[in-house]
Amino acid sequence: MRDQRYNHGSNEYFGFGEVFGYFFRKKDPNKKTNINLKIMHGINKISIIIFLTGIIYLIIKYVF
Repeated sequence: MRDQRYNHGSNEYFGFGEVFGYFFRKKDPNKKTNINLKIMHGINKISIIIFLTGIIYLIIKYVF
C-alpha cells in the first residue's frame, strides 16, 4: 500500500489559489480594522509581488 502522505501532485506545488485569494478577497463589513492591520496587509502584498517577480526573473534567466 502507498502511504498517502507522500502522494503529491503538481497541484500542491503549483497551486496559486491561496496567493490570488489573498489579493482578491472581499472585505468583511462586520470586521473592525485599524491602520496597523491595513499597513501589515499592504506590506505582505508588496513582499509577495517582489518574491514572485524574483522567481519569474530567475526562471527567465535560467531558460535563456
